[in-house]
Amino acid sequence: MAWFDAGKPIRVEGGLKARTQRGTIGSTWWSRRFIDILERICDKGRLSRGRAYARQGQVLSIDLSPGEVRAAVQGSRRTPYRIVIRIEAYDEARWTTIEESIAAQAVYRAKLLAGEMPTEIEELFAALGIDLFPRDLDMDCSCPDWGFPCKHLSAVLYLLAESFDDDPFLVLAWRGRTREQLLGSLADDAPVDTLQVADVPFADRLADFYAPGATAHRPERRATTAAPDLLLRVFPPPGDLTRTLTPAYRGLADA
Repeated sequence: MAWFDAGKPIRVEGGLKARTQRGTIGSTWWSRRFIDILERICDKGRLSRGRAYARQGQVLSIDLSPGEVRAAVQGSRRTPYRIVIRIEAYDEARWTTIEESIAAQAVYRAKLLAGEMPTEIEELFAALGIDLFPRDLDMDCSCPDWGFPCKHLSAVLYLLAESFDDDPFLVLAWRGRTREQLLGSLADDAPVDTLQVADVPFADRLADFYAPGATAHRPERRATTAAPDLLLRVFPPPGDLTRTLTPAYRGLADA
């Protein structure tokens, strides 16, 4: 063990703590896809120590923005280590192409409008010659560990994967498209609140996503409810029938 690993990390009160306290982190296909990439390219020993850091609550903060994740992790030194993880964020022209490809597939479009992540979306990205999940990660940590990644980076990566479980649209937001932007485009500029998919800031989601003293039991996942008039938005009827049918669809849902 290197000299800078000798001390135990300073305990944190109220840090971000992984909900999964035993076994594998990540329960959905998209979070597991991200974890599989990490475990293939990263040092397994440091990934293991990173899981321990994530479960102990050593990560102080995580902020996700297009192409970048910034975080702070408390190690054995008084000053927390600063983390930066970068991937390519796609520009507006590329996202226009992606959205057109999604819109051309009615099933993909319907699932995304209902708040689901279709398993085929990774293949859709690949067909366009781009990646949904990063193959390489440009990562930096202010600690003196030369390993790739260090345990501080590993802790952040695991918590990031677990946050993908709860909100798959964070994967797309990292690539440069927020939930609101994507669904607004797919719904032909329909108000996002009509589709019942509110865009909550990442920092606000973290406030109740990770809780100090979390147990090994994962909270029940709530079923996603599609908007009553979702079918009309995916397959618009001719003429003015949309205006006539929308109240009827909503009335059936209330009944």
